[in-house]
Amino acid sequence: MIKINLLLTRKDKKKVGVKKEFVILGVAVVILLAILTVLQWKIEKDKEDLQAQISETKKEIARYKSLAIEVNKAKEDQKTLQDKLNVINSLRKGKGTAVKVLDEISIHKPEKLQLELMKKEGAKLGIEGIALDDETIAQFMTNLKASKLFKTVDLIVSEQVEQNKIKLKKFILSCEIISM
Repeated sequence: MIKINLLLTRKDKKKVGVKKEFVILGVAVVILLAILTVLQWKIEKDKEDLQAQISETKKEIARYKSLAIEVNKAKEDQKTLQDKLNVINSLRKGKGTAVKVLDEISIHKPEKLQLELMKKEGAKLGIEGIALDDETIAQFMTNLKASKLFKTVDLIVSEQVEQNKIKLKKFILSCEIISM
């Protein structure tokens, strides 16, 4: 009897199995390389996008820094203006006493007299200045006494000084301001 073996032998089966495994391995390597290439491309694209975003963010930061500088300058200007408004309001609340005092002094000041310093402490006002002579100081004191704004005017110091080879009289007056 003749036996015909239609089934592959074990060697042949192994050869076919090994060939299939190499084919599968080759396909898997190709697929793996394709996946890695796609991932590398995606990472490079994300990197470029992030670098573009970083540069945009840096530009925005620079713009906001310049805006912050402008805002700080505006705040300083606003503070300065608020301080000026506070001074104006305090003058208004004081019913313009300081303004009236300055106006009264400027009206009654003789031409030959120069004021250097004025200090106000409560109702007392100290005036320092230089005059050409004693008569000018006396005239100034008489004018202030005649004013309705000052109660008493006293001469504290009168001394002779020399400026630019000219003899002048330096004086200090004390006045009491009448409350209005």
